[in-house]
Amino acid sequence: MPGSSSKRKKTAGSYAVVVSRFNEFICQRLLDGCLNEFQKKGIAKSRVQVYWVAGALEIPVLAQKLLRKRGVCAVVALGCVIRGETYHFELVAQGVAQGLMRVSLDEGKPVAFGVITTETVEQAYKRSEEQGDNKGREAALVAMKMVETMDSI
Repeated sequence: MPGSSSKRKKTAGSYAVVVSRFNEFICQRLLDGCLNEFQKKGIAKSRVQVYWVAGALEIPVLAQKLLRKRGVCAVVALGCVIRGETYHFELVAQGVAQGLMRVSLDEGKPVAFGVITTETVEQAYKRSEEQGDNKGREAALVAMKMVETMDSI
């Protein structure tokens, strides 16, 4: 086809990672997995900016602001919500999930969901292992794949 190229243009934009400080002992592990995956896949440190927010419910508004910045191609959202004795767990988990979905659809850019919701601290540790299961690592992979897919369309 005239003027078409078999090589796809890669997005030179940056990735933003928004991390909750609530349950920081788990969120730091998710962030480490995320950043390690970006590095492993050859994404320069200068193309990944990390932003901390107070809790999971604060992630969507910052994600939206970041996606509106020129050059940000995707956001990785990282957090940890552990069930307590009240209904608060459901409100936070549902609120952050719906908020991030809305942001992604409204902005037309990927938001990779790396906010884990668990019954116990032990489950949270299992989902943030350094070498094994790490939802931060998975979220970084999702963000990169979505950017690649969207660039190909």
